[in-house]
Amino acid sequence: MTDFRSLELFYWVAELNSFSKAAERANTTQPAVSQRIAALEAEFGVKLFERNSRSISLTHQGRKLVDYAERFLLLRTEMVADVGSTVAMKGILRLGVSETIAQTWLSRFMERAHAVYPNIVIDLTVDVSPTMRDLLGRGELDLAFLLGPLGDPTMANRELCAYSLAFIASPDLDIGEEPLSLARIRSFPIITYPKATSPYPRLREALNDPSLPPPRIFGNSSLTTIVRMTLDRIGLSVIPPIVVQKELSEGRLRIVQTSLTVPDLVFTAAFPLALMGGLAQPMAELAQEVARQFEVAPGA
Repeated sequence: MTDFRSLELFYWVAELNSFSKAAERANTTQPAVSQRIAALEAEFGVKLFERNSRSISLTHQGRKLVDYAERFLLLRTEMVADVGSTVAMKGILRLGVSETIAQTWLSRFMERAHAVYPNIVIDLTVDVSPTMRDLLGRGELDLAFLLGPLGDPTMANRELCAYSLAFIASPDLDIGEEPLSLARIRSFPIITYPKATSPYPRLREALNDPSLPPPRIFGNSSLTTIVRMTLDRIGLSVIPPIVVQKELSEGRLRIVQTSLTVPDLVFTAAFPLALMGGLAQPMAELAQEVARQFEVAPGA
């Protein structure tokens, strides 16, 4: 009789289009996955995959089985969540996190996740949002805390938090009278998130003046480096004040008043709709809880 483990491995081979990626996803070996798929094919008496030297693809019967596998596995996830305790939930969650979250409430989330779900292992990656979107789409991440929401119809989104952006500078940087005009802002190098992320083009558009040369915007994927460059008086940075609370409170940085308003950063927990993310959905809901608490009392 078909067992849940075989259906799960079959599902991930179909979803990831790879035996090796399915093995990694399920924390097993590729030969073990191949044996399970062969056993399923023998049990049903049909081929589930067409294989060649470069790729695999589902057969007609394989596509039918994917629908059944998804329904069975979703039902199992709902059953464990509804009937069992959180201790009963086991597995590996591949989590991607933006650096802004990593520098604000990620440690609280990790602590809370370990307390609530002690048998779930979190495999953590910190990266920029565009990269994490690609990893989610390729099935290499189960859940990501990133700039969103994602417009992909195959992904679920859960709103986490929104952080305002501000112009930040060293108090030793001579910036003149405030609020700074557009022309005065443009006279400084601007240090912010990298080009591939949404804050960069929004800032570039806000600073645009067709009669003047393009503004000097230095994109950087490392918030730590952005803060260091700001402390070294290289220019103005455009980042959320929440990530430099310590430097602001110590007077090593300050918020600069300007004539510009830059849209907030909105962060989302995103995960594949398939299986409602498995472990991802309860973890996304836990992240919402932690993010709300942090917004209420970030210094607590």
